[in-house]
Amino acid sequence: MIVYVNGDSHSAGAQAVNPYCFANDDALYVGLGRQAHPDNLRVSYGCEIANKLNAMLDCDAESASSNARIIRTTRDYLKNNSPDLIIIGWSNWTREEYLYDGIYWQIAGVGVGLDWPAAVVEWHRDWVINNNYNQRVIESHNAIWEFHQELEHIPHLFFNCYDTFTQVPKRDWGDSYVGPYDHELTYRAWLNNRGFQTVNPGSHHYGADAHRAWAEFLYTNYDIICKR
Repeated sequence: MIVYVNGDSHSAGAQAVNPYCFANDDALYVGLGRQAHPDNLRVSYGCEIANKLNAMLDCDAESASSNARIIRTTRDYLKNNSPDLIIIGWSNWTREEYLYDGIYWQIAGVGVGLDWPAAVVEWHRDWVINNNYNQRVIESHNAIWEFHQELEHIPHLFFNCYDTFTQVPKRDWGDSYVGPYDHELTYRAWLNNRGFQTVNPGSHHYGADAHRAWAEFLYTNYDIICKR
């Protein structure tokens, strides 16, 4: 059995047991690039669920990932793989990716990457100026709904890490989305409401105990997982 997980830093288990987000932040794992650090991945919610199901974990989650990247890389994975279950934690609606010179650059609302080419910096500047949050929510809702329909024959469970959908027509996601229109069921709100702290005051990431609790919540409450 294969459990496939995708998402941003939260699904990668960033900083859960050590301070690294990307594997190549650690000199021992430079060759893994922007993949999740193995130590953190081992305690991530995805690994916890895979262990409960006695399954193998395939994880494409990457820190600072946009939802466009999540959809693109999941589609690529499915070209050659047939997982038994897909779990995706959606990132911030305002993130985007920009293809330049054969590389997909992950773009956030603020900040400029030190390694960005001038053309990417210029694109980012124009993107920030023209970015409309409400429009981004609508576009994200539509893109994820279309992707949900693509996965009709593959068991999958989505959840929002940060924000919920607002000011959009509600759709019937069945048992495939954890509270898409309920902010209290976002990953961060759910953990915060239960007293879980981030790994340090300057971080947005949670420790192994929080990942374990979130995995238990998903496993206990969503038949699409526990009945695998």
